[in-house]
Amino acid sequence: MPDGMKVDYDGLIPNNVGLNDDARVRKALETWHPGYINWWKDMGPEGFQDALVFLRTAVGVDPEGWAKFGFVKMPDYKWGILLASAVEGRRIAFGAHKGEPVWQEVPGEHRAMLRRLVVIQGDTEPASVEQQRHLGTTAPSLYDLRNLFQVNVEEGRHLWAMVYLLQKYFGRDGREEADDLLRRRSGHPDAARMLGAFNEATPDWLSFFMFTTFTDRDGKMQLGALAQSGFDPLSRTCRFMLTEEAHHMFVGETGVTRVIERTCQAMRAAGIDDPTDVAAVRKLGVIDLPLVQRKINLHVSLTLDLFGSEVSTNAANMFNAGLKGRYREDKLTDDHQLVNDTYPVLRLVDGAIVTQDVPALSALNMRLRDDFVGDTRGGVRRWNQVIEKAAYAYRLALPHVAFNRRIGEFASATADPAGELMGAAAWEARRDAFLPTAEDGVYLDSLMVPVREAGRYAGWIAPPKVGIDNKPGDFEYVQIE
Repeated sequence: MPDGMKVDYDGLIPNNVGLNDDARVRKALETWHPGYINWWKDMGPEGFQDALVFLRTAVGVDPEGWAKFGFVKMPDYKWGILLASAVEGRRIAFGAHKGEPVWQEVPGEHRAMLRRLVVIQGDTEPASVEQQRHLGTTAPSLYDLRNLFQVNVEEGRHLWAMVYLLQKYFGRDGREEADDLLRRRSGHPDAARMLGAFNEATPDWLSFFMFTTFTDRDGKMQLGALAQSGFDPLSRTCRFMLTEEAHHMFVGETGVTRVIERTCQAMRAAGIDDPTDVAAVRKLGVIDLPLVQRKINLHVSLTLDLFGSEVSTNAANMFNAGLKGRYREDKLTDDHQLVNDTYPVLRLVDGAIVTQDVPALSALNMRLRDDFVGDTRGGVRRWNQVIEKAAYAYRLALPHVAFNRRIGEFASATADPAGELMGAAAWEARRDAFLPTAEDGVYLDSLMVPVREAGRYAGWIAPPKVGIDNKPGDFEYVQIE
């Protein structure tokens, strides 16, 4: 079927890839479908499978008018397979194959590497649903509950996107990998998800907002790099996924903004001039700014590890092979092959953090991480504007890239959030000033009381500026039986 804008909703699996003309892949996906629904009912949002939720559903891939809104029960959501429209005459933009026509089939010499890329991306999608499955029971409003569920169903659709690639292009190996994506579980001792950050708990809504701000932004960066792929079906898949990913980061960044707004409002009303007077602030039933900072420290450091080692032969090989480019590769102005180029990398050398120029091909993870940090600064700046407007001197900050790392150049370092190196004993002594504590967890848990009356919000978070799809402030986004 020619790749048009319209999605075919006639069959079991909505798609714009011509499944009706591909009996083998259609059968494979229809065989996989019951397992997916069982996984969703077992590991998706707990306690809300029968609720009617005001969700957006993709009805095309045209940037204008690509989605519609309406009430649906989540197990009935129209998950499907959507690829952005093909670009006529598209050629590989980087690496050793630069200038060659993009591949419509898997290049045999790169099969294993490409499959690994698809599997790792696919594994993150159900993992986040599993991490967030209990949050619905403590949602601070119906607005937030709906946003959680929108994120969840779109992560489910992103899983479908990767499974389609595995089923269509990787034969028996792909089918086995697709089954394994439903077998693994976030945090499971014997069958954990593949990347560390996706095995962490998401115990409260501040954690959820941080996850969608930072970890989903890593997703944006990775998808942006994969969207440059010389394997055209992967490129087209990721280009459309980026359309949906933007909402996830919006949920996170505006969620933290609303937390900060409410805290500043409450402190001003109570006459509190010192935001670091945690005991006084917590008596107001809001989230103190130092705790917000500790959550930033935790989630940024976990997310930085997702980029892998700063100097990586694997990343160089994927670039050379034309499988994974840089973020916005098509906007860069170098030769896109990097054979003689260098890139500055922060490294731990003889007990000091230094900058070294290394071959740019080996530093692609570092460059992508730098893109992430630059992209993230804007959100933190907007959070600080809220605090500044409330006339408080306190400022939030991103932690140094050496802080609390488990992977890469700084895995063995003990640095504070400002990047000052210290001994392990000193770091442990100050750990509670850097990262969320058990006491923080108890306090946050005490605030996590659900609010299910339309138009009302928990006392620790401000209402949003506007509703979803221009709905009024008292709109009932989730209808709970």
